[in-house]
Amino acid sequence: MTIDIARFASPLGTIITAVHDGRVCALEFEARWPRRRRALERRFGPLALRTSADPAGAVSALREYFAGRLDALEGIAVDPGGTPFQRRVWDALRGIAPGATVSYADLARRIGAPAAVRAVGAANGANPVCLAIPCHRVIGADGSLTGYAAGVQRKRWLLAHERAGRRAA
Repeated sequence: MTIDIARFASPLGTIITAVHDGRVCALEFEARWPRRRRALERRFGPLALRTSADPAGAVSALREYFAGRLDALEGIAVDPGGTPFQRRVWDALRGIAPGATVSYADLARRIGAPAAVRAVGAANGANPVCLAIPCHRVIGADGSLTGYAAGVQRKRWLLAHERAGRRAA
C-alpha cells in the first residue's frame, strides 16, 4: 500500500499528513508520527511511504488555516477509518465551526448517544486526522481544556487562534 506523505512546519511544530486514494488518512504532529504510522500499518498492511509536496491539497489547506483562513481544512477529504461509532463522532466533530466549542456530553447528544460520554471521549482521543477533524474543539462540561493527544498547550493555542480569527472576520 502506497501512502503519500508531506511535512508541514506549523507554528505548533511539524505536522505530517498522510494521504491514501486522494483522502487524508492521518494528520499528526511529528513526535506522534511513529505511533500513527503503526496504526496505519495495522489498517492497511505494509506501507510504502512516498514523499509528496501537497497530497490532496492538505499542505495548502494547513498553510491557509494557520494564516487565518479558519475554514480551509473543512474542504479536504478525509478517510480516518475507525469503527462506525468513531466515524459518527468524527463526522459530528467536522460540524463544529472554528472558534466554537462543545462539551463531550454535548457531542454525545449530537450523535444520539447521550449516555456515551466516555466513549465519545475515547473516540476523540483516537482521532487520526487532527485539525481537519477538529477534536481540539471539545472541552470539559465546566469549560476546562481537558485532554488533547497532542498536548493541552496546543489545544489552548488552536482555540485562541480560531477565536482571534473569528473575531477578526
